[in-house]
Amino acid sequence: MAEISESAIRKVLETVIDPATGRSVEALGMVSGIATRAGHVAVTLDVDPARGTALEPLRQACEQAIRAMPGVLSATAVMTAERAAPPPRPAAPSAQGNHGHAHGHNHGAPAGKTTGGGGRIDVPGVKHIVAVASGKGGVGKSTTAVNLALGLAANGLSVGLLDADIYGPSMPRMLGVTEKPESTDGKQLKPIERFGLKTMSIGYIVNEDTPMIWRGPMVSSALEQMLRDVTWGDLDVLVVDMPPGTGDAQLTLAQRVALAGAVIVSTPQDIALVDARKGLNMFRKVAVPVLGIVENMSYFLCPKCGERSEIFGHGGAREEAVKLGVPFLGEVPLHLDIRTTSDSGHPIVVSKPDSPHAQVYKNIAGRMWKQLSANQRGARKAPNIVVQ
Repeated sequence: MAEISESAIRKVLETVIDPATGRSVEALGMVSGIATRAGHVAVTLDVDPARGTALEPLRQACEQAIRAMPGVLSATAVMTAERAAPPPRPAAPSAQGNHGHAHGHNHGAPAGKTTGGGGRIDVPGVKHIVAVASGKGGVGKSTTAVNLALGLAANGLSVGLLDADIYGPSMPRMLGVTEKPESTDGKQLKPIERFGLKTMSIGYIVNEDTPMIWRGPMVSSALEQMLRDVTWGDLDVLVVDMPPGTGDAQLTLAQRVALAGAVIVSTPQDIALVDARKGLNMFRKVAVPVLGIVENMSYFLCPKCGERSEIFGHGGAREEAVKLGVPFLGEVPLHLDIRTTSDSGHPIVVSKPDSPHAQVYKNIAGRMWKQLSANQRGARKAPNIVVQ
């Protein structure tokens, strides 16, 4: 398939008219970036922040115009507000005839599927959305998220996995995914299925070595669209591998998505626990229940002699859970097999399902599901009292 040229896309965008000016998005200089790959097109629109919500129909019109191009499998337009735009100019007489044609049929986002404006993002068919988060990077959060999702699936649940780390997506490598997502209608992407999971990642669309030089609004918009414009189908749980920290991506998901809960991943040492506490408190501030804390790299067992070494200390996350009054979900050891299976694209829960390390993840997944079920029955109405 021949790659769609940027010039062809810009020519199509010349037909999409901004109603406030009567000029095309291309003529107004709104189109600040275009990326194409194997029939998938992504466009960045630089807009005036004061007009962000009002321009949602224009964003949709850009997507529809691009989808109509021959060879286009999917089109995504995201709005970013990096600069204030000049005041709108009066519509040029010659452009009036194009006004209604370009986007008059779009009066907003589809019902129940909002973009921008602060509304909730609906993900039909998904019963529970759970965030796996950490206050900092390097604690093995993505490895934990993948194996927890597989652990839930091993316990008989239908599970999806969303890689929400735009800057450093891990799922393509960890799940061994090399193919690109397909679209049946040019509007919605089909998740890529791997090991019984329905999965999606920005890394499935962008080359592994391509840096995502995006500002916060673009990241937030991309996350919203990976939730809204993917045919997730009926799922018991959608596990979201969050990026580290407490920035735009985390707030977008915490405030715009009906999260059923969050799992915090930390290593045992104090410096990691300080950041984990920040992540936990962020979820509490936005009224997302914390399902529990996982202590990753809890200890090291020498594969030759069996000697146990507590490289990062031990028990810090358990103590923190007690202190904060949240469940402690379990300890995951630092082991070579967990690392090598993740790097090879065959996580340990599926490549060595009977191993003690796989059982650890399955047990943690079981405790997480039990906590989710308790919350659904209304247990959140009472205080969570932890007795040791």
